[in-house]
Amino acid sequence: MAFFTPDDYVSSVACIEPASLVEQGFSIVLLDIDNTLVPRDTRRLPDEVRDWVFCLKAQGLRVCLLSNNWHKTVFEHAEALDVPIVYKAMKPLPFAYQKALDVLSCQKGEKVVCVGDQIITDVLGAHLCGLSVILVEPQAQKDLWYTLLFRRFERLLLRDRKPRL
Repeated sequence: MAFFTPDDYVSSVACIEPASLVEQGFSIVLLDIDNTLVPRDTRRLPDEVRDWVFCLKAQGLRVCLLSNNWHKTVFEHAEALDVPIVYKAMKPLPFAYQKALDVLSCQKGEKVVCVGDQIITDVLGAHLCGLSVILVEPQAQKDLWYTLLFRRFERLLLRDRKPRL
C-alpha cells in the first residue's frame, strides 16, 4: 500500500510553503494541473495559485507541469505560469516523469516532489519513479466519469487521514 500513500496530504497547493520545500532539500517540483492547480469546473487559473507558483520559482525551485491532458487550456496555463509542460503524460507510467526531469536538467541526487490530486495517477506514478509526492484535495467535485470511480477507491485509502489546512 506504500505506493498509494502520499508523503503529505493538504487541502490545496497554497498550504505548501515554498520555503519549506527548499528547507527539505527539494529543487524540483512537478505539478499536475486539472483539479490540483485549476478547478476542473472553471478551468481558470486562480490568482492565488499563480502567485504560489511564482513563489516556488522565486525560492529557486524549478517547476514543470505534468499532465495527462492535452487540450489547449493546459498550454495556456503553462504560458501564464511561465513554466514548461509535459502533456499526454499517461501517468502513472514513468516515461513522462523522466521527460519532465530531463526538461528541467535534473541531476542525479536532486530531490524532486510531485504535487497532484489523484492517488491512482499522481501518487502511484511518483512513487513508481522513486519521487516524493504531496496529495492535494481535488479543487472541484466535477470530474471525468472514470476519475469519479477512482475517487471511491481513494476515499477508502484516505479514510483515516485528513488533509493539512
